[in-house]
Amino acid sequence: MAQQKKQWIAIIMMFFLFAMIAFVTNLCSPMATIVKNQFGASEAAGQIGNYANFVAYLLMGIPSGMLISKFGYKKTALMALVVGMIGLALEYFSGTLGSYWVYLAGAFISGLCMCMLNTVVNPMLNVLGGGGKTGNQFIQIGGAFNSAAAVAVYILMGALIGEVTKSTGISDATPALAIAGGIFVVAFIILLFTKIEEPEQAKVETKLISGALKHRHFALGALAIFLYMSVEVGTPTYMISYLQTPEVGVSAGVAALIASVYWLMMFIGRTIGGAIGGKVSSRAMVSTVAILAILLLAFGIFAPQDIKVNVPGIDWAAMSVTWTKVPVCVFAFILVGLCTSVMWGGIFNMAVEGLGKYTAAASGIFMTMVFGCAVMVFLQAKVADSVGYLNSYFIPLACAAYILFYALIGSRPSKKAEAEAEAEAEEIKE
Repeated sequence: MAQQKKQWIAIIMMFFLFAMIAFVTNLCSPMATIVKNQFGASEAAGQIGNYANFVAYLLMGIPSGMLISKFGYKKTALMALVVGMIGLALEYFSGTLGSYWVYLAGAFISGLCMCMLNTVVNPMLNVLGGGGKTGNQFIQIGGAFNSAAAVAVYILMGALIGEVTKSTGISDATPALAIAGGIFVVAFIILLFTKIEEPEQAKVETKLISGALKHRHFALGALAIFLYMSVEVGTPTYMISYLQTPEVGVSAGVAALIASVYWLMMFIGRTIGGAIGGKVSSRAMVSTVAILAILLLAFGIFAPQDIKVNVPGIDWAAMSVTWTKVPVCVFAFILVGLCTSVMWGGIFNMAVEGLGKYTAAASGIFMTMVFGCAVMVFLQAKVADSVGYLNSYFIPLACAAYILFYALIGSRPSKKAEAEAEAEAEEIKE
């Protein structure tokens, strides 16, 4: 009974950390509007916060897995929170200093923190759930907390930014940065006094990395996460930019409120995923939503822009729902949030299934591939600058097609790779 109680304390703590990851990460997209305004940046350069945040995953992914192998999940999470406080402090002061480069440094350091936390939270929830359908269920519930925090960020930023003018700068968003910093401090204190029963890890060796990659379903899953970031982040990011074009004419504040509904869709989807995750396999979940995402993205690209519908936005200040008439493609892009909701957890669950002591190293590799967001968001920005925002959605469309392939075919383990990985595990033991 005592062991079960300890386990639930750890699970709840992981849910809380999952929410924190979204709160800090999702500051970058609405902040792009401010960065473009304050520093006169292009669309591609305005997304510098997203690039810096996710390039950090490239550098910190594998080291994060190694830190877990050496120090354990709890100590790694505590180190991550300290790193996060430093990053947020730099972002906070970049507004006062008026420095593009200080903001860039803060976003990068915050990304290091997010990578470390992601490397802790995902495998811990999978392990605490015992893997399989229950492990997937716990990750989906954690994802619901993650999406709720993302919704809160967009609502908060929409209220803070409002109408962007020539005087709007990073300093206008400092309340959100202060809230994030306060959350980090509280989380550090709570986690410091929370006892977590951690799974056994293999010693830190480079063989763990090659051992994990010998599992074909894991290697293909890592690529799936690289491309998934385009679907999850690229869809709402360029929806905000598209809404502010002269053809559509929506203000920055209203665009952020509309984008918050995308993350609300993710929250709803992950809540449903958490409820049914114990009964429905990850493969069935991911393949279904990948097909739906492909259809919605294709519809959004080709739908006539003169056909308009009212879409909701959440006005947190007035505690009300706002309605704005926009091209029907925006409604399709909002619904993509339902699809991306269960992709992350499902892909992770399928990719690490059966890895055993390779899990920590595999999680590090997995988080390294999250830097795909920087690559894919940049690629989509360049396409948007060249041929327009709607045509840029061919990028997430192609990525959703690969995710469908992974769910149906790539996620099935290779018997040869499994045998080689088992032999590698025996060598490490010796």
